[in-house]
Amino acid sequence: MGFALSNMQIISPAFDHGEPIPKKFTGEGEDVSPALSWSGVPGETQSFAIVCHDPDAPLVTGRGTYGFVHWVLYNIPASVHDLPEGVSDYTTGPNDFGNTGYGGPMPPEGHGVHQYYFWVLALNQAPNLEAGLSLWELLERLEPHIIGMNRLVGTYERG
Repeated sequence: MGFALSNMQIISPAFDHGEPIPKKFTGEGEDVSPALSWSGVPGETQSFAIVCHDPDAPLVTGRGTYGFVHWVLYNIPASVHDLPEGVSDYTTGPNDFGNTGYGGPMPPEGHGVHQYYFWVLALNQAPNLEAGLSLWELLERLEPHIIGMNRLVGTYERG
């Protein structure tokens, strides 16, 4: 399948698609990950990965990557179709704040509204990847195994 949207649906009780992310889930609030759930999963799914990325962030690296990585979470079993708020289970990779786990929206002051893409990737691969993979390393490893994907987009502007 590669990187193409599928019929999977991702929702959160915290915000609707295209709507503002509540301050609680940002770097200006409690900085906890929002609850997420997904449906329409391909039958061959063996695991999931979730990432949150801000493509509006003014960051381009020497590796040719862009935007800001807020969350890398993977090795989620196929039986899991929802994550609670502040989830601490499964395997994490580094975010661009320099640590692992979730780091909520915190765009530069005066930079306007940013969009935050919460991607859910369905994989035909068992959940057995080593810890510490960056978003870009994870995507490189997963690309041949993606059988479904979609995203929930929230917005945030620092006040």
